[in-house]
Amino acid sequence: MRLIDYINPYCWVVTIRNFAFDAGWLESKSFNLPIISVGNLTVGGTGKTPHIEYIVNLLKDEFNIATLSRGYRRKTKGFFKAAEEYNATDIGDEPAQIKKKFPSITVAVDEKRANGIIQLLKEKNKPQVILLDDAFQHRYVTPGLSIVLVDCNRPTWRDHVLPFGRLREPANGIKRAHAVIVTKCPADISEKERESIRKKLGTKKDTPIFFSTVCYDEPVAIFDTQKSRCRIDKNSEILLLTGIARPEPLKKELEQRGASVTLMKYPDHHHFTSNELKEIAAKFASLPSGNKIIITTEKDAERIVGRNDLPIIIKENIYTIPIKVRIIEEETMFNQIIVDYVRKNQRDR
Repeated sequence: MRLIDYINPYCWVVTIRNFAFDAGWLESKSFNLPIISVGNLTVGGTGKTPHIEYIVNLLKDEFNIATLSRGYRRKTKGFFKAAEEYNATDIGDEPAQIKKKFPSITVAVDEKRANGIIQLLKEKNKPQVILLDDAFQHRYVTPGLSIVLVDCNRPTWRDHVLPFGRLREPANGIKRAHAVIVTKCPADISEKERESIRKKLGTKKDTPIFFSTVCYDEPVAIFDTQKSRCRIDKNSEILLLTGIARPEPLKKELEQRGASVTLMKYPDHHHFTSNELKEIAAKFASLPSGNKIIITTEKDAERIVGRNDLPIIIKENIYTIPIKVRIIEEETMFNQIIVDYVRKNQRDR
């Protein structure tokens, strides 16, 4: 631990908790099927959902997949399996986004992941692989493959445990990871820069470390699906509406395309009030006339699309900007690790 951590009560609590799991004093349950955890060491903003979607895309044609998360800030409690008509209020914004993109897979939420897995295995169409979203600190389940994400722009070795920093646990917790992905890297990150990061992460010697970058698509209208994708250029006037941990990379992307961007930033997973929606509408109306639109993220869109108090000016002009991730240079190796693990650990083998 670092010097500042020795005077941090929260750091001692999570350290003792981890020791209790490592020593077997607290029980971590294993299951007889492939379970992949995608998590992080920090509070929000490392890109868990697009990486979950990447793995879903990789496996969905060969395996029956289920995703399981806590469903952060949903209004329901306990185990809840998503249907296509459910929204962020029922299951949380990130599970709703995944279900909309992949309607054929099972998307479930449960605060207690072990119970969620037990319920999924009672289903008639049992999953062949379960992806746990944001479960690195949820140690009551032992995943067969644990992937930890680290934001390239917020390296763990420079951070501190809450409340002095953004780490959920000491940085050496990364040693529990079976693989690490350094996310949100520049697409042209050099091998020298990657090697420097590898040396500083503090993983076990044989832990594979990958690097990913975010790819932004052209904006898509949320409500009028017949509209063509909107091209962003120097004539674009954008109101960027976000309720995510770090909107700065998206703002930078839009500005690099030449747009003038006005950011309205709200807390992560924020549920907009009626008054806030009116303020957003007024702000958009005040922007210079011309090629102006509202852009929000896919996650934010899930908390907007079901609103019956949405001002018409927002509904007619709001777009979402789809994103995906790309593994830099070593995509084949990363894919092989995932596929091999799932194939080798099927229940019937």
